[in-house]
Amino acid sequence: MSVLENGKDFSTIVHLIKEAQYKSYQFVNATLVQLYYQIGKTVFEKVNAGIWGDGTVKNLAQHIDNELPTIKGFNARSLYRMKQFYETYYQSEIVSTVLTQISWSQHLSILSKTKSIEEKEFYITLTINDKLSVRELERQIDSCYYERTNSKNQIVSSLMTQLQKEYFKDKYILEFLNLPENHSEKDFQKGIIENLKSFILEFGKGFAFVGNEFRLQVGNHDYYLDLLFYHRDLNCLVAIELKIEEFKPEFMGKMNFYLESLDRTVKKEHENPSIGILLCKGKDTEVVEFAMARNTSPMMIAEYETKLIDKKILLQKLHEFSELAKQELNN
Repeated sequence: MSVLENGKDFSTIVHLIKEAQYKSYQFVNATLVQLYYQIGKTVFEKVNAGIWGDGTVKNLAQHIDNELPTIKGFNARSLYRMKQFYETYYQSEIVSTVLTQISWSQHLSILSKTKSIEEKEFYITLTINDKLSVRELERQIDSCYYERTNSKNQIVSSLMTQLQKEYFKDKYILEFLNLPENHSEKDFQKGIIENLKSFILEFGKGFAFVGNEFRLQVGNHDYYLDLLFYHRDLNCLVAIELKIEEFKPEFMGKMNFYLESLDRTVKKEHENPSIGILLCKGKDTEVVEFAMARNTSPMMIAEYETKLIDKKILLQKLHEFSELAKQELNN
């Protein structure tokens, strides 16, 4: 019997091996993270009680090295990291079983790059849900994903429900496209297609790519939609039009036309109405509000940045948004 004839059986065995490797990795990782948490607890309690100082922690590191010379990663700095790990989460509502679902490297990135416990818990949950690698996690932190998610104040059409709003952001950071300052819409679209994985990661969980320059035939005319996605959770098509200039009200007419065409000719009976996103270089909030006031299609206007935003600016925006929310609640 040839290799080709055995192909299905061979693939099954390879799949079983990979699955076992993954389960082994999960077990080892969970054991290590739990170990570091317990070590951190001991160091934390001894240091806080004044029993141990810097010298004692260094002696502990040296003792571990003497007793277990082949095992690395327990120098004084690492031990203090474990102390910080325990100190950060021991009063948190997040349970230890959740902490063990991401790697120690991911924990170190979160500990070093975030401040509040809410932000840390946000990125732990995001890493678990979206199965982020260390590199992908750090990119989300560097692009201020937490601040952008919590400070968004979207203006959307009347048919964009609260559920739908939760899946989209007001601003998207697309620094990975490496676009020139004076880029064209063709450059924009090409950059997205070449970096599709990063683009979907930025847009969020649930998006599946359908096509670019997606042809829509209406009457005797062909029209081409920049990008078309399908959202698995919302069970609908998502049309994205790319604009390298500030939002203009006339952009909405074309998007409404595309959404109607999609719903009549592409959407399946069991699917929800299509959603449109106009991704613009900028927008005037008042213009968007006026334009959206009588629009009946499920649509939103979003901005994009081709460089990482200064985190200090976003933190200030988040603070302003929180204060505004408090004032509205008090009134």
